[in-house]
Amino acid sequence: MKIFFSSIITLTLVIAMVSCSGNATNDGRKAQELSGAGATFPLPFYNVVFEEFAQINGDAVAYGGIGSGGGVRNLRDKIVDFAGSDAFLSDKEISEMDHVIHIPTCMGAVVLAYNLEGISDLKLSGDVIADIFAGEIKMWNDARIISLNPNVNLPNEAIIPVFRSDGSGTTFVFTDYLSKVSQSWESKYGTGKSVNFPSGQAAKGNPGVAGVIKQTKNSIGYVGSEYAFAQKIPYAQIQNAKGEFVLPSSMSISAAALGEIPADTRCSITNSNAEGAYPISTFTWMIIYKEQNYSDRSQEQAIATLDLLKYILSNEAQSITSEVHYAPLPAKAKELSLKNLETVTYNGVRLLQ
Repeated sequence: MKIFFSSIITLTLVIAMVSCSGNATNDGRKAQELSGAGATFPLPFYNVVFEEFAQINGDAVAYGGIGSGGGVRNLRDKIVDFAGSDAFLSDKEISEMDHVIHIPTCMGAVVLAYNLEGISDLKLSGDVIADIFAGEIKMWNDARIISLNPNVNLPNEAIIPVFRSDGSGTTFVFTDYLSKVSQSWESKYGTGKSVNFPSGQAAKGNPGVAGVIKQTKNSIGYVGSEYAFAQKIPYAQIQNAKGEFVLPSSMSISAAALGEIPADTRCSITNSNAEGAYPISTFTWMIIYKEQNYSDRSQEQAIATLDLLKYILSNEAQSITSEVHYAPLPAKAKELSLKNLETVTYNGVRLLQ
């Protein structure tokens, strides 16, 4: 299957390590080349998982990090095997497509990364973050930021917000959080993959935002935690619903998912009221069609897609999450996802018996 993306992408291509015959998987079927596109947020995790899957199973996976919005568009156009998205589809979006299934792959954190010379410890609250990105708080030495950081020498410099230019699940997660903690933000800007930020600098993808922050003094932006870590950019402690200032970690991200998870796994875990929870935590999903016979895909290609998703849900793959600064899925999310995979069909016949 050829894939034509509408914009320049970062492409993760894992070359499968196949058996001696060069074209068979470990269960005897022909090795497949799978393609996906979407969220950049989980890309560091996917880089490792796809390589491990290729070595174990013999199938290759090519993934374009073009943002959640682009990935969903490519799935809607039926030119990929799966879409990666940090934002679950709304009922309206699902109604505009054939039946799709959401499979969470890991949990992660959106952090507020910043570039302030000599400052490596910063505390922020949700209402302050909302007003920074709404352009209401313009200076780093604003009284409200000082009150959260009384022992920090904040500069008398203008704040430069950095945000995503592309349709982004990371933006969806971030604005979902802001809408929960700020009534003003909710009424003026709301939640979405694309939002009209009133001021600041735009960049494409999590790597782009992280790069701009690293190069721009007095900037602040929202990125996946792994990107801030990789670029060695400090990020703020965020005050959660319990009033605790928390940094993202496997434990604090997992704490955010202690509530109920619906059968289709579509849920938001931002601003969790659990103790110790990091407040901008999220699931990220791979989205597939329930009926896998589309765009001349073979049954073996459909089976390979399910094999990939089952591997990602495995304990082996989930153990990788904390190594690359994400968090493993809770047991309930894995249980529900495996049940949902059992409903996937090819020509109306279930693939998992």
